[in-house]
Amino acid sequence: MSLPDPVKSEAARLRGRLAVCGVVAALALVSACTVRPLYSSQPLSLGSQLSPSAELASIAIKPVSTRYAQQVRNNLIFAFGQGSGEPASPAYTLDLGVTELVESAAIVQVQTEEDEPTAGTVTLTANYVLRDTTGAVVAVGKRSIPSSFDRPLQEYGAYRAQIDAENRAARELADMLRLAIAQDLAKHGKKA
Repeated sequence: MSLPDPVKSEAARLRGRLAVCGVVAALALVSACTVRPLYSSQPLSLGSQLSPSAELASIAIKPVSTRYAQQVRNNLIFAFGQGSGEPASPAYTLDLGVTELVESAAIVQVQTEEDEPTAGTVTLTANYVLRDTTGAVVAVGKRSIPSSFDRPLQEYGAYRAQIDAENRAARELADMLRLAIAQDLAKHGKKA
């Protein structure tokens, strides 16, 4: 019979301690994560008695001035209220600013001296400020979405293709804003 080697047992103890520390650190990190579905019946913010869909439906969106911004606003109103329109007594107001950038994505050389663009990209960018009934800022954010389109040679066809790309971008941007605002409300509820 031989005695245990003190060097090996010390190394084994050190590995064991590191393993225990690693497990404790991993548990601490995982316990800080909270994941829950957006469509659950639990309220988004701590003091709220409303479900997430009812809390989102209580957001009024201020009027905007451009056609593409109105498209984003209309899609947001529909998404927040699930088709029921704007709230009668809103708990939150949303200031929405939407800008547009139209770029030529591809240019083809033709027989003339000028090149013709054959594809374009519409990028809609939304800046928003969400306020509660007291006027306190709940959330501030910015989201952006691109949408590509083909530019035919006909002027009206090119114009209509750009409008269709704006409408697609407005729908996708509204979906993105709805999720971002729901996340902002959930974060705001944790601070309260």
